[in-house]
Amino acid sequence: MAEKKSGIDQALIRDLANILNETDLTEIEVEQDDLRIRVSRAGTPQYVQAPIAAPAFAAPAATAAAAAAAPTAAPSRNPANVVNAPMVGTVYMAPAPGARPFIEVGATVKEGQTLIIIEAMKTMNQIPSPKSGKVTEILVDDGHPVEYGQALVVIE
Repeated sequence: MAEKKSGIDQALIRDLANILNETDLTEIEVEQDDLRIRVSRAGTPQYVQAPIAAPAFAAPAATAAAAAAAPTAAPSRNPANVVNAPMVGTVYMAPAPGARPFIEVGATVKEGQTLIIIEAMKTMNQIPSPKSGKVTEILVDDGHPVEYGQALVVIE
């Protein structure tokens, strides 16, 4: 029978923390055998060693901490006007490098029109406008990472 590691790989945790700093993400999680490590800026880093399918991992406290850390629109914005990221990935404002951006502040957009592209797992995902209106704010920068639920664009 194989012997399990009893200690936590501190070098791996440092590497994950460095990745957070380099990418401006707020949380990263990895799974390796029966070890799951989550490093988060939103609160105290969580290190859990348990079977992957263990229901104890998704404890209410962890869920509440994740919900509290979820990006939200600024209080001065009407949430109905904010378009949030439907996935984690990298934002691209134009269909190709050097091409004209899909949208600009002050532009009028129609429902279904592509606002931005989010690249996730080497797939380019067009993010459509949920409604027609005027773009009043663009809250992300081209080529930067975004998180699920992060505010991207405000359309009024």
